[in-house]
This record gives sequence, structure tokens and C-alpha cells, in this order.
Amino acid sequence: MEKILKILPGTIAEELLRLPASQAEKIEEIRIRLTRKIEIICEGDPIYLPYQATAEDGNVLLNEISQYSIYALEEELKRGYITVEGGHRVGLSGRVVTENGSVKGIRNISSFNIRIARQKLGAAEQLIPYVFTHSWLNTLIIGPPQTGKTTLLRDFARVISTGHMFIPSKKVGIVDERSEIGGSVKGVPQHELGERVDILDACPKAEGMMMMIRSMSPEVLIADEIGREEDTEAIMEAIHAGVKLFVTVHGFALADVAKRPSMKKLIGSGVFQRYIELSRTKGPGTVVRVLNSKGEAVQAERRAVT
Repeated sequence: MEKILKILPGTIAEELLRLPASQAEKIEEIRIRLTRKIEIICEGDPIYLPYQATAEDGNVLLNEISQYSIYALEEELKRGYITVEGGHRVGLSGRVVTENGSVKGIRNISSFNIRIARQKLGAAEQLIPYVFTHSWLNTLIIGPPQTGKTTLLRDFARVISTGHMFIPSKKVGIVDERSEIGGSVKGVPQHELGERVDILDACPKAEGMMMMIRSMSPEVLIADEIGREEDTEAIMEAIHAGVKLFVTVHGFALADVAKRPSMKKLIGSGVFQRYIELSRTKGPGTVVRVLNSKGEAVQAERRAVT
């Protein structure tokens, strides 16, 4: 939180500092909407602070997150968010500027959503017996938003690149389209990912996977939030190249994801040897079940990975 407090307008930072430490540690999002009360999300529940954000607060925050050079962040603004030091992501909304039908940027920003990035070292370790036999198994992590998919994926990257007990380290290639896995700032990851990681930051997944295979010879590829047709094609190419995969997708369960046209080919052909379903029932990262390539349950405990 220290790095977040530095970029916040003084009055808003002061309001957050008044929160009990036990509550502050659980903040997932800080939502700042001009002329409205500050909203924080703790364990999925909204809490409103007794302060309304002003236009001046918005200007201060925008200057801080852009380091007083908003025009240097045109590419980030096209995506609708900016990643700041510490790996935290600031989502933006306001008036969208388009050109030839494509988003060119966002102006007159009226809302900020600061998503707090907290790395949970060890989150993946209890799942290693289910996704590693003689080698790492192609794994798809499934869950709705805010169920800990990226947190788990990030820790798998760390474990795979570092090695674990009897498991040797592997070369890991991360295609981080949304800058969430590594939380990179100017291309430098802010999270601990291990020594043998190469990362393509802010790169489209399909193109990035091919770039990684051609140039960095990864043994394991990691990507977040697959689902487009081009993602499917890139994954099939990676499989044919002998590269292992750890990826995530939005969904409530395997049965839900398998209905999507873009995912049918991957699931039907048995590309993934393991499916991990997540929920928030016992907090973000709760493992509901682990399935094999046929959709059959693999023995696993139903408990949070936190």
C-alpha cells in the first residue's frame, strides 16, 4: 500500500490511513469517481469513505500515475489502464476517443479503479502434485473475475522457473498482455518470478506466444485470459512445438468454458491435461476441484490456496 499512498491525492491518502490495519490489508480495489464518495472493495464487499473526490483530485492522480507526461502513455490509454510501480493497475474510464472505428485513447477521465497487486508466494505449491508427473502438465485455470487466477498463474511461473524440491527449473516465457502477471513498469517485472523468466509485456497473446517460441525457446509458456480464435491457433502451434502451457480463462467451471466456440477445439482435442477450477467461497484462490483431460476429478482438497 505504501506505493499506492504516494500517488494518491493527500486527502484521499489520509482517509485510507484512518482505516484499521486489519481492514487496510484486505483492500482489493480503490475506486475514485469524481464528485462521488471514495469506494474501497474489501474481500468483495464495498465500503464508502466519507470524502467525495474532486476534479483536482483527478488531475493530481492522473499526473502522478503518468509521471506528468500523459501523452507518453497513449498506448496504455488505448487499453484503458496504466500499470504503476509495485505492479498495481489503475483502470480508467471517461470519454473514449476513436479513430477509424478503433479506440485511440481516453480523455476527460472521470473514474479510476486502482487494483491492488499482492503477490502470494507459495500459492501454487499445494497444487504441484496435481499438475506435475514426469513433467509439467498443460494446465488451464478457470474462474470468474477476482477468484485469484492471475495470482495462482504468477506463482506457477515462479515455481516452474525456480524449480521445486526434486523438480528442476525450466525456461519460462510469459506473454503479459495486461501487465498483470509481472506487473511490469517500463518492461521490468515488479513481482518475483524467478531467475529463468522472459516476459513480453503489453503484447497480444497470440502474437506474443509465437514471438516467444521463435526467439526465446521457452519450455513453458504462460498467458492470462485466453479465449479468442487467434489464441487457440497460437496454443495449438505451441503444443506442436513441444512447449508446455499454463493459461487462464474466465468461467465458472469447465462445462461453462467448453460451450464457447473458441474453446471447443482445445478442450475437445485434449490439449489440456489438467483443469483447475477456482471460486471465492473461502476467499480468492479457493480450489473447487482439479480435473483431468477427460473432465474427471483428480483428488484435491477443497481449500484456499492463500
